[in-house]
Amino acid sequence: MPLKDFSKQPLKIINLGLEAFKDDLQKQDIEVVQVDWQPPAVTDAAVLEKLSLHSDKIKAANDKVLDIIQKGSPVLLGLDIARKVIPGMHDDLILHAGPPITWDRMCGPMRGAVIGALIYEGRADNPEQAEKLAKSGTIKYAPCHEHSAVGPMAGIISPSMPVFIIHNEAFGNYAYCTQNEGLGKVLRYGAFSPEVIERLKWMETVMYPILDKAIRSLGKIDLKSLIAQALHMGDEVHNRNRAGTSLLFRQLAPAIMRTATNMEDAAKVLEFINGNDHFFLNLSMPASKAVLDAAANVPYSNIAITMARNGTDFGIRLSGTEEEWFTGPALVPDALYFPGYSKEDANPDIGDSAITETAGLGGFAIAAAPAIVQFVGGNVADAQKYTRLMYEITHGESRNYQIPGLDFRGTPLGIDVIKVIENNLTPFIDTGVAHKNPGVGQVGAGVVSAPLEPFIKALIGLSIRL
Repeated sequence: MPLKDFSKQPLKIINLGLEAFKDDLQKQDIEVVQVDWQPPAVTDAAVLEKLSLHSDKIKAANDKVLDIIQKGSPVLLGLDIARKVIPGMHDDLILHAGPPITWDRMCGPMRGAVIGALIYEGRADNPEQAEKLAKSGTIKYAPCHEHSAVGPMAGIISPSMPVFIIHNEAFGNYAYCTQNEGLGKVLRYGAFSPEVIERLKWMETVMYPILDKAIRSLGKIDLKSLIAQALHMGDEVHNRNRAGTSLLFRQLAPAIMRTATNMEDAAKVLEFINGNDHFFLNLSMPASKAVLDAAANVPYSNIAITMARNGTDFGIRLSGTEEEWFTGPALVPDALYFPGYSKEDANPDIGDSAITETAGLGGFAIAAAPAIVQFVGGNVADAQKYTRLMYEITHGESRNYQIPGLDFRGTPLGIDVIKVIENNLTPFIDTGVAHKNPGVGQVGAGVVSAPLEPFIKALIGLSIRL
């Protein structure tokens, strides 16, 4: 086009930068397209340059990790008492969610859950005694993740608690998780009132034996299949588990009726599961854990196999950096709060449940469960946008879990730390919200993006190893 004619054409602009520029141009009726781009989030370009020298080895390692995850085959075998089956568990050990933390740095809900666990264990008669014991040095603390386990929210597992046993049949490893208590005033949200302890005791003495007997009579329950079906029914198996719980209920109910000796107890167990839409969460989590643990310790891989929060810190671990934690401050979610509560009451993000996102579920599959974004005033398009963004920071797509609303595209799978940094885009997580003070419980539910700091540290840590 001749230059003299160029100036006569309608002005069309591509904006690469602040969206405010786009908004001003639109007010002037100028056609403008906003490019969704951010500069890489790395303070030292030499780190990315160093990693690029190993790009072929990193890609091969990531391919291997993704293949291991894809082949994972988690099944539910039954239940047992934590001290009997969890590796390294002993009477003075309490497992918690997230990366390592000491009592003095624990947030309110985690302290509340520890207090409740010590009362439940009979180690204390009241909260005051429990707190004194908790900080005495007698009780040891360790992440669930370092003992083949996971726990939602505070994630507390004490020695006497019954845990689900999940076996990854493809690779032979196991994962463990407690039974889900339901919503509201529960131990995992830091509550420790008598009703909380009474419920936990009922779950140990009544529900656990009935469930274990029923599950073992079935031989096993294929969790991979249930998760795949649940995604087609509106779940993402982190913050929405209604379909997953219903599918599990269909398998359990006949087995419970055939194996239970006390029909009244059996009915109460079935009523409890039926009234607790989140019951399946405590199976989707260890199913994800079992699959990801099999992909640990693949040299050169920069894929995250752990994301977890303890209410103070957000931590990740990479396949290629063995068991090293990379941490940063946990953030407060954007949430819909229960009446009488607000963001001022909220504790920073907490729980091992982001293991679902790490396995391509939860927030990564939120397009399958758009109802969740209503927590923060979103819609179906927002849910699809969040999932599509996650494809930009993952190594591939799941062959096992598909999203109907995206033409059955596989969920984003394999969080690639280099892509997180290059795109300045962190994982999207949906989550529950605990009150910041011990003893209160749940105050809302919402969404949060992972903090960037752990991913920068992980990138540098991988660079140092290479």
